[in-house]
Amino acid sequence: MSRLGNLGSRLYRGEVGYDFIGKRKIWYGISILITITAMVSLVVPGLNMGIEFKGGAVFTTSKTSVSVSHAQEAAERASGHDAIVQKLGNGTLRIQVSELDTQEANQVEKELAEDFKVDAETINAELVGPSWGKEIANKAWTGLGVFMILVVIYLAIAFEWRMAVAALVALIHDITITVGVYALVGFEVTPGTVIGLLTILGYSLYDTVVVFDSLKEGSKDITKQTRWTYSDVANRSINSTLVRSINTTVVALLPVAGLLFIGGGVLGAGMLNDISLSLFVGLAAGAYSSIFIATPLVADLKEREPQMKALKKRVLAKRAAAAAKGESAQDGTEGSDEDFGGVPGDAAPAGAVVGQRGRGRGRPSGRRR
Repeated sequence: MSRLGNLGSRLYRGEVGYDFIGKRKIWYGISILITITAMVSLVVPGLNMGIEFKGGAVFTTSKTSVSVSHAQEAAERASGHDAIVQKLGNGTLRIQVSELDTQEANQVEKELAEDFKVDAETINAELVGPSWGKEIANKAWTGLGVFMILVVIYLAIAFEWRMAVAALVALIHDITITVGVYALVGFEVTPGTVIGLLTILGYSLYDTVVVFDSLKEGSKDITKQTRWTYSDVANRSINSTLVRSINTTVVALLPVAGLLFIGGGVLGAGMLNDISLSLFVGLAAGAYSSIFIATPLVADLKEREPQMKALKKRVLAKRAAAAAKGESAQDGTEGSDEDFGGVPGDAAPAGAVVGQRGRGRGRPSGRRR
């Protein structure tokens, strides 16, 4: 078995672990800082909205040796507006100029043909109205709102309202970061970007639901024992699904990275950038939020309940008594401390450091007598 597979098995059995919940204030602080940075970037410098949302003209040339810088200068000189020029993989140029009407577009097309020393018929001009982009944006916002409502209703029914709230916060966190990255790098926001943003919601929710399902199973009859607090069980749920989350995220990120860095960067396929950047950032943010935001937030909300407060008090009292006697609080099993949720009775505490193996009472030490 590979090292990663062996680590995954030990994490699942609770033999090793990392205290994600105990360090939740650190994760909250990091997330708040990233979110504030993303929100500021939406104001300064702001989103670079594509021509589909602002309206204008798109000129596509035949295969040419004209450089991107020369084409940009020529287009801006002819139109009087900023121009965006992309060199496509087949040697053609895609020139975008916003805020042009039909007459202005025809004039710009003629001047570009003269500057490039080609026939005007070899330059294809397409006019794009801003109303089309606004319609797409409005439908996207509507779809996003409906999706959020359905997610909250489903999670509240399948799990509980606290998990629904935590998942909603994680989704908003992922979208904010992804849009903020777009503003920081200056990529154009196109219909492809909108498609990518809506796609990442499903991936983000998938990782979160996997952890929530493990947490729901592990917290059954939790108040009937004095071995673990709710935060302990939440921590164990994260650790038991950690390798799975890493594997699924890496496998999903590899093809997206190929689209972004090879298809968009090397081959110059601009449309691939629009979708792949949102997917790349969104997938990474979704994996992060399911571990560091959603589950710790559920633990915080859950431990506000009187029952969970009383349980935590009993667990801490038992551990303090065991520590005073020089024993482990996990050694032995009282009548009310039966295993719950399929958690092995000899597993390590939730906050055990990775690499440290737990040993229950009665487990052979490996020495021969």
